[in-house]
Amino acid sequence: MKKLFSVAAIVSAAIFGFSNANAQAYKTGLGIMVDVGDGGTLVGPHIKHFFNANSALEGDVLFGSGVTAVQALYQYNSAFAGASGLNWYVGAGPGIAFGNNGGDSAFYLTPTLGLDYKIAGAPLAVSADWRPKFFLSDGGGSSVGRFGLGFKFTF
Repeated sequence: MKKLFSVAAIVSAAIFGFSNANAQAYKTGLGIMVDVGDGGTLVGPHIKHFFNANSALEGDVLFGSGVTAVQALYQYNSAFAGASGLNWYVGAGPGIAFGNNGGDSAFYLTPTLGLDYKIAGAPLAVSADWRPKFFLSDGGGSSVGRFGLGFKFTF
């Protein structure tokens, strides 16, 4: 796992060094997130808010597969030169999953790596990312085959 994080850090640092464009195409987006992969599908409300051109906070409340999950993710965003409205992002944040009907709760960390596209001339954005989960409770473990698809109304 240390090797995975080391490689991710090196790739992120290289990408940061090559990008000088302004990443922010909208200030706040509110919509729905679909989180799919290992362990089932979760769906729920989703918000992303930019604090400056590159820093954003994303929050999700997700339901499904016998759990309710709440997570907050910091994301560094940057634009692709020559691709208006298309940004890449990398980030991480904590989450907690509550088991339904008295099930166990689990704390986890989620790194993210993805793309965000703001549709020109429309108040809409769509995002797709890889969002593995590394569990800190119940003996640890991971769920690395997780992906997110977000649809947002932007303002």
